Amino acid sequence: EAKNSELKNPHGYDTAQSAGLFGMEIQGATIIFAVNLKRILKLLNEKE
Repeated sequence: EAKNSELKNPHGYDTAQSAGLFGMEIQGATIIFAVNLKRILKLLNEKE
C-alpha cells in the first residue's frame, strides 16, 4: 500500500499527463523508474 501511495501522490501516477495508451505507458514506465532510482540511491546512502 505504501509503495502504491508513493507512486500516486507525489509522482502523479493517478492521472494521465497525455492522451493515448502509448503516452500513459511512457508515463507509467518513467514514474516507476524514478521511484526505483530513488530507492536505490537511498539504500546506497544508508550503506555508507
